[in-house]
Amino acid sequence: MTDYRCVTTKAEVLEYIANHKVLAFDFETSPLPGFRNENRAALDPARSDICTLSLSVEEGTGIMIPVGHQDGNNMPENEFFNLLRMLMTNPGIVKIAHNMSFEATFCYKHGIVIQEPVYDTIAAAQMTLKAPMEYRTLSDSGLKTLALNLFQEPLPSFTTVTGGQHFDEKLTTDPETIRYSCADSDFALRLYHKFNGWFDRYLPQHRWIVEKLESPTAVFVGMMKYNGVPVDIDAMRMSKRKAEEKINRLHDEILEMTDGAEIGSNCSTTAFKLYLYETRGLPVLKQTEKGVASADDEAMLLLKKYCEEHNPDLAPLFDKVLEYRKWQKVRSTYLDGYLEVVNPVTSRIHPNLMQLATETGRFACRNPNLQNMPQKGQDPVGIRNFIKAPSGWVLLESDYSQAEIRLCAYLAREPVLLEAYLRGEDIHAITTAAIFHISLEEAKDKSRPDYKHRRTVAKMTMFGIMYGISGMGLSRNLFTNAGIMVSPEECDEYIASILRKYPGLERWQKQMKASAEQTCFIETALGRRRYLPGIRSRDRATRRTAQRMAMNTPVQGLGADCLKYAMGQLVGALGDKPWIRPVLTVHDSIVFLVQENQVEEAQSLVKRCMETPPPLDNFMPLVAEVSVGTRYGEMD
Repeated sequence: MTDYRCVTTKAEVLEYIANHKVLAFDFETSPLPGFRNENRAALDPARSDICTLSLSVEEGTGIMIPVGHQDGNNMPENEFFNLLRMLMTNPGIVKIAHNMSFEATFCYKHGIVIQEPVYDTIAAAQMTLKAPMEYRTLSDSGLKTLALNLFQEPLPSFTTVTGGQHFDEKLTTDPETIRYSCADSDFALRLYHKFNGWFDRYLPQHRWIVEKLESPTAVFVGMMKYNGVPVDIDAMRMSKRKAEEKINRLHDEILEMTDGAEIGSNCSTTAFKLYLYETRGLPVLKQTEKGVASADDEAMLLLKKYCEEHNPDLAPLFDKVLEYRKWQKVRSTYLDGYLEVVNPVTSRIHPNLMQLATETGRFACRNPNLQNMPQKGQDPVGIRNFIKAPSGWVLLESDYSQAEIRLCAYLAREPVLLEAYLRGEDIHAITTAAIFHISLEEAKDKSRPDYKHRRTVAKMTMFGIMYGISGMGLSRNLFTNAGIMVSPEECDEYIASILRKYPGLERWQKQMKASAEQTCFIETALGRRRYLPGIRSRDRATRRTAQRMAMNTPVQGLGADCLKYAMGQLVGALGDKPWIRPVLTVHDSIVFLVQENQVEEAQSLVKRCMETPPPLDNFMPLVAEVSVGTRYGEMD
């Protein structure tokens, strides 16, 4: 039996809330005029707005507060948003929502930054198990799915209740409308109690992570989602035309070099392989998992090296193929891909930033994946420069310096690394000196012709070690990612040199593997747990993969935790500062839009928040480097 009702006055709302300190809430949204016939417009804050708020403070109860319903039975708009601000910024009330980032987006639209304490039940769902050693995924965590699975309560769908109407067209006196609105808050409250009971019994640290990391982060995600990433549409369109011209020219040149063999859009057709391996009789230097001749980028590089020695006239073909593929990817992924997701109202890109889409806790990004922009030197059109601040604003990025190596030093308590960081030394120069058996001064000398080559090898070796890489794996990475040919045996010696220099790393990695083999899980320093059932597998490849995860997850996971902790600090700091607006996170960095006359204050604020350490004993000092610019690819 439920007690759901509609109220339209502030007095009724406050009477219902009374002295309760835990409040679940939910919005229903409807399209604005001009967008009523557009698909999914109700989910886009640029094309819609809040029409209903529901609240629940006791299970089985709830109130619906209409503000934008067409029948006119609404709380006055000014009164509604003043009430909403009072509730969402009250430090004495736990604000609960299922999918907090969505609610935060619409609050932020009205200048309200939801303040802690907050609790996102969709994040809590993904931090609980649905089966032994298996967490719920986002697709398992919908409110209706959870209500049915955990409470055996079937909730009606939006379509069933609205019958094809928008929610603001429903009568506020209709019992089904009231029930649908209030049930979302009621069941969010029930999930809050349900999940906290589970956490307290099985994984107490996950409750802390949900309350102090993931839920404030969800608010920050909502802010980024609303602001969107400003882009230079004209520059993208111009680059697209240039890319198409380049692709057509390369296509014709490759056809001429291959006697007209059909190459398709990626030079991976059967006809192209037949030309290479049968017509020209080239050796198969790499095979696919199915045992057939490969024509991927690594195979093209191997064939190029072979032809430089045995068939020099054919070697230039592979440069053309690799360049053709590069331009095809630029066009499809970055030009067509970005242009098709530009919001027609804001002229910005509003990607889906998913904070729990990876098992380490790191962000994933889709529609489009703005975390996968090409690096400088691998970008023929300047993709990063498509991100451009509007007039009167600048882009500001704060990025953790050498985050993973720094955290690895802290976790392993590796004395040489720790001392080097505390003295502010160049870790990559120290590593370069160790690998190539040269002095530190020579390793730092940028005028040497081999400076860049050596430093690249040192960086990739150091990062590879943190992932448990083998000499064979490092050799392949150097070749495919940097074009550097080094034998697996030489790479084995590179790895050994670093482990001799930093003996604490190998010792710690062995401890992590042994711990995971005993428990079948690994945890970050803040208690984020990842299950690794494969670590006891009889299959060697499966077991080795799990062992690498046991070594890497504590580092990557703690990096994710530090970034999310910083986001929580920023949520608390940005409530009254509309002149700084978060727009994107890329790996270990956060990107903001800042008004030109507020840059100095913004730099200080962001750096302070990102360098605030999480609650860990003797934690490694975090260093956030701040850069500013008009275009993302040209920031200093």
